[in-house]
Amino acid sequence: MALYRSYRPATLNEVVGQDHVTGPLRRALENNRIHHAYLLSGPRGCGKTSTARILARSINCELGPTPDPCGECESCIDLSATGSGSIDVIELDAASHGGVDDTRDLRERAMFGPAKSPYKVYIIDEAHMITPQGFNALLKLVEEPPEHVRFIFATTEADKVLPTIRSRTHNYGFRLVPVKILQEHLVMVCASEGIPADPAALALIARAGTGSVRDSLSILGQIISGCGPEGVTYQEAVLQLGVTDSALLDETVNALINRDGAALFTAVDRVIELGNEPRRFVTDLLERVRDLIVLQRIPGAAESGLIHAPEEVIATEVDQASRIGAAELARAGDLVSRALTEIKGATAPRLQLELLMAKLLLPATDDSTDGLLARVELLERSGVLNHAPAGAQVTPVATEVALPPAKPVVPAPPVPAPPKKPAKPAAVEPVENTPKPVTAPAPVTNPGNTTVASFTSMWPAVMDALSKYSRVAWMGFTESTPLSFDNGVLAVGVKDSGHYNNVKSGGHDERLRQAILDVLKIDTEIDIVLGAKGIVGGAIVPPVPEEEDAPSMDDSASSEVTGADLIAKELGGVSIGEIENG
Repeated sequence: MALYRSYRPATLNEVVGQDHVTGPLRRALENNRIHHAYLLSGPRGCGKTSTARILARSINCELGPTPDPCGECESCIDLSATGSGSIDVIELDAASHGGVDDTRDLRERAMFGPAKSPYKVYIIDEAHMITPQGFNALLKLVEEPPEHVRFIFATTEADKVLPTIRSRTHNYGFRLVPVKILQEHLVMVCASEGIPADPAALALIARAGTGSVRDSLSILGQIISGCGPEGVTYQEAVLQLGVTDSALLDETVNALINRDGAALFTAVDRVIELGNEPRRFVTDLLERVRDLIVLQRIPGAAESGLIHAPEEVIATEVDQASRIGAAELARAGDLVSRALTEIKGATAPRLQLELLMAKLLLPATDDSTDGLLARVELLERSGVLNHAPAGAQVTPVATEVALPPAKPVVPAPPVPAPPKKPAKPAAVEPVENTPKPVTAPAPVTNPGNTTVASFTSMWPAVMDALSKYSRVAWMGFTESTPLSFDNGVLAVGVKDSGHYNNVKSGGHDERLRQAILDVLKIDTEIDIVLGAKGIVGGAIVPPVPEEEDAPSMDDSASSEVTGADLIAKELGGVSIGEIENG
């Protein structure tokens, strides 16, 4: 006999993982408050039909109604797993008895009393398969049944049951059984059968059962039938289930962490050479990424039961989770999840796998937020960026040393004042070069080893961060450059007076300070200076003084020249004399 039949529960206490259903039913039986109709719904293999049979035994037991049937009376023996069945408990499969004629026949037979039991119980499995006409024919009987009739409907799709039928029943929803509870149940079954079993193999079987007790016992029975004297081993479970070996998953994830393209594509080749189903490999890879995300976010996830894997696998996953960034891991999970959908029915699954690996290796081709964060994490891991936590010593990175020191700002030559004249001079916008008064300087975090080169090398990243706070602020500082850094004050030069007035009046220096704090983890005061226009080849270019519309030195003289002299001076004309009219 199949394991799922041999270990079918005989009492409510033996139903696995459905305490939210068995508890209320036990209390109803103890208090003799049995309803005339029940609707048991939920995923397949979770105990709906078994619970319906237990309920029928509990109702018709000589000691009943009782939550614990005696197992010795005629009704209990007939309704046991090895019994012949009872004439007063009728099981119908609605998939083949769901028409209106079937329900009419049921309605006529329900009027007759039970043969030898207190109640006549109808267990209708797959109730959602009853046609609307059949439900309508059954409605009156379910609403007002005879005193001796009880109905128990079981279905995987409760929403397809006629609402008027649902409203006349007590509804109990069954759930998928957690992997931990399934694994404990499989351990009990193997111990009862006297078969040695590797806990890692049972964990694999429990995950393959996807929350169904019946499916898990079916898989266990298959592996037991094909195992040797050593019992249920991990390798045997991997071989029969077709899942990906944990060593291959370790190799794939380590290659991703180390950015080793050769090893990553070699792993794909091994998947194909070993005959593994590509979609199954992607599914197992997605589960591994999920485990790494959980281990990163939840301390003690393995101890709390959120990770179900052998101890050596969990130890490997903990090490891998510590060597990869959260953003890169989230991006990998998103890519693998999408690949799982795309690879279904693909004519070239190997190419799909290799394309997935190429995307995982190249975050630079991803212009999404996840791609940007993954690139920043890669820079941090490679040492280009050094995001030191508060209180830590900030060490200049190698790229900063290679930059030439910033040149001091060359002051603009003074512009001579124009001479006074009657004509209206051109208006020159006044520029206030006085730095804003500082009342309470912001505290500076560890600026000891920080130089202006530190800001210069990371200025593009600072501008990217600033654009997320304010596009207007970003436009004001887009052609700016750090000029000097002294005593926690960073002087930032902007290219012209228009940008200077914009950032000063709009309070955008505070947004720039926040962007610098986000990128460099340095809290500094910002001093806006009308200075350098930018950096060329690593050197600061001094500003070009703006030419004022000063009056020409010839303006006053030109105003006194008239007639032929003015034409000769301005147009190059030549006087040929005057013609007298006689």
